[in-house]
Amino acid sequence: MTPELGQLALILALFLALAQSALPLIGAWRGNRALMAVARPAATGQAVFVALAFAILASAFLRFDFSVQYVAANSNLQLPWYYRIAAVWGAHEGSMLLWVLILNVWTFALTLFSRRLPDVFLARVLGVLGIISTGFLCFILFTSNPFARLLPMPPDGADLNPILQDPGMTFHPPVLYMGYVGFSVAFAFSIAALLGGSMEQAWVRWARPWTNAAWGFLSCGIVAGSWWAYAELGWGGWWFWDPVENASFMPWLVGVALIHAQAVTEKRGSLRAWTILLSLFAFSLSLLGTFLVRSGILTSVHAFASDPRRGAFILGFLAVVVGGSLLLYALRAPKVAGGKAFAWVSRESAILVGNLMFTVAAAMVLLGTLFPLLGDALNLGKISVGPPYFGLLFPLLMLPVVLLLPFGPYLRWGNSEAPVLKQVLVRASIAAAACAIIAAFFVQGQIKAIAGVACAVWVGVGVLLYVAKRWREMPRGRRYPAEMAGMLLAHLGVAIFLIGVLLSESLSVTRDVRLSPGESATVGGYDFRFDGVTQTSGPNWTAQQGVVTVTCNGAPVAVMHPQKRTYLREQVQTTSAIDPGITRDIYVALGEPMDPRHVQGAWALRLYTKPFVRWIWGGGLFMMLGGFVSATDRRFRVKREAESAQPTPVAALQESQA
Repeated sequence: MTPELGQLALILALFLALAQSALPLIGAWRGNRALMAVARPAATGQAVFVALAFAILASAFLRFDFSVQYVAANSNLQLPWYYRIAAVWGAHEGSMLLWVLILNVWTFALTLFSRRLPDVFLARVLGVLGIISTGFLCFILFTSNPFARLLPMPPDGADLNPILQDPGMTFHPPVLYMGYVGFSVAFAFSIAALLGGSMEQAWVRWARPWTNAAWGFLSCGIVAGSWWAYAELGWGGWWFWDPVENASFMPWLVGVALIHAQAVTEKRGSLRAWTILLSLFAFSLSLLGTFLVRSGILTSVHAFASDPRRGAFILGFLAVVVGGSLLLYALRAPKVAGGKAFAWVSRESAILVGNLMFTVAAAMVLLGTLFPLLGDALNLGKISVGPPYFGLLFPLLMLPVVLLLPFGPYLRWGNSEAPVLKQVLVRASIAAAACAIIAAFFVQGQIKAIAGVACAVWVGVGVLLYVAKRWREMPRGRRYPAEMAGMLLAHLGVAIFLIGVLLSESLSVTRDVRLSPGESATVGGYDFRFDGVTQTSGPNWTAQQGVVTVTCNGAPVAVMHPQKRTYLREQVQTTSAIDPGITRDIYVALGEPMDPRHVQGAWALRLYTKPFVRWIWGGGLFMMLGGFVSATDRRFRVKREAESAQPTPVAALQESQA
């Protein structure tokens, strides 16, 4: 009866979600403290029951309970225990339960760490989160029950999708969902501000650490997913503009704009309506990503389900959430709009330009992702939108952001002085030009590589100059507060990311070869000798494993073992062999035998050398770290009394410049 207990736990969680979504909002509207006080215990109880349901489902996987249909479809007796845990969220029903669990984790964290918020405001925030939870719990119980029985129980299950049987999949979905779902907190704060109608920028300070943390988790999830695609799929790339990749990238882009807009609103009181709108867009795009992954309307290796009924439910819920929030915004935004004026040369102006670029980029990605659907709907035939479209437009939209990044920390709120900016311009330009000239001697006319070096140095020197400036001019305790340190780390991550992307894409060498045992091929200055194929096996797979010896100028570099695995249900999956390095990766993927009757004959292999590819993920990790560090700033942990009093313009300006 254990699965039925999981089902009962979800039903009880739904009742508590209904109470959490209705009673606190009514209490905030009527000024009834007793009803508002329901929010915290209802949220806590809901989190307990959802966690219990998730634990029961995980236990069913660990115990091989094939009477549960979801367990039988996604595991078997040979599946290792760590992949049985990953299988809990490896398909549709479990991934939705994970979604709701993480939503409850964020909500429970909010009840613990926001006790200093005004009771009315917190009641509205928790009420909005309760509405979201209610929608997804209904979705699970009525269309995606993970505890549905399969009788009679089969003696063994099927298998987890082989492409998910990778160490990266044990943490990529939970971390990605922490980012996806985390934007629900910023969304709830914005809706609560709109419902209140009279609040100024105080709510933004309360929301900023939650937004930074959510963006940090989403950055980590995207980096992990990119690494998984690079290492597991055997194609040697790190981003393909796949529809589901785009689904996580769009809220990330809007999240970048939101983080910067919140800073303007909190410090200067400007862009308040814009900040609220970005909060709505960030979470709406997260819901859209959930719809794309589960509706089956777009094909992707990342997709979980292809069920129109489920897609229709999420689409309806998306319409209610987005439509309702935009209607509320239209009615109440004028009451929270306003702010201080600022000059053309100011930090506000630079952030506004960056916001526009990131928002337009997100819209461009959205259009490219959904355009094939529009083509089908309008009977225009099959239309493919891929890397040529995104690869041309996205860099053009990001170029102004890269050019402005070195000046950002130097710009003052309201108005800035030109001499300081000129110094940064001269120094960063000289450094970028010098490094580009030096790089030109090594990359033999590769314009993209030279541009990558120049852009990375341009951004990196700007960051380092500002680090040195604060070291010289500020007292020790005030040099690098957490918010400032997080910003500098994230901007440095952009520099690292730029050099990784542009150098790896311009200098990578790929060669498809046909090699018999003992034959060699040269790629990117490395010699690859194919030494044949051996048989090997794992807990639930057998494999043909290639042996490739790599040398450089006769010196041994690595012995690599790419595999062609066959899983229990005759599913074949390529597992690449990678020799990593700080300045290059050597990458080998095993293709097919040229003569299937003789596996010791010639084989097809794909050989890569990929300079600086790991700098891509290193830059992403720096950005992630910047988000987390910024979220810990002490200014965000203030007493309620201090929040109730808005700082004077002079005090706010002094605080922001510090």
